[in-house]
Amino acid sequence: MFAVIKTGGKQYRVAANDLLKIEKVSAEAGETVVFDEVLIVGSETETTIGAPIVEGASVAAEVVEQGRDRKIIIFKKRRRQNSRRRNGHRQSFTTVKITDILTGGAKPAAKAAAPKAEAAVEGADDLKKLNGLGPAIEKKLVAAGISTYAQIAALTAEDIARVEDEAGIKGRFERDNWVEQAKELVK
Repeated sequence: MFAVIKTGGKQYRVAANDLLKIEKVSAEAGETVVFDEVLIVGSETETTIGAPIVEGASVAAEVVEQGRDRKIIIFKKRRRQNSRRRNGHRQSFTTVKITDILTGGAKPAAKAAAPKAEAAVEGADDLKKLNGLGPAIEKKLVAAGISTYAQIAALTAEDIARVEDEAGIKGRFERDNWVEQAKELVK
């Protein structure tokens, strides 16, 4: 079975298990995205052409990675005018793997999601209340075993160095004063 989908202003012919490099889609690796703009759906025996899209058809895909293409240099020169311009551009892209081609209004099968790290820790504080600490750094800290303000307030210099190495956030504890902020929140 194959389908022709439209995304990012382009059309792609896809089949199950195809790897496809498309314009950037806002989803993280491992998430499932659904393309609803299906222009053609076909099998060995029959082909359905949409006007402009096939009703009830969709294509489910899993995001493999987000990335950026190689740099393209744009160079413009006006001869004998002492004028030239040089710019570069790197286009963002998403690589997806087609999992299902669905027809008749069917929904993609829900993949059993792994429990999130924040949900796995009982009694965890919302670390995002600390200034300069966002969701990505919070995930790194939870992975390093820190999930409460009391744990951050009790860190020694050696512990801070170890956690910064594990989480890849060199200097953030001192620069953003997370230990002092955590001590205030514990009170």
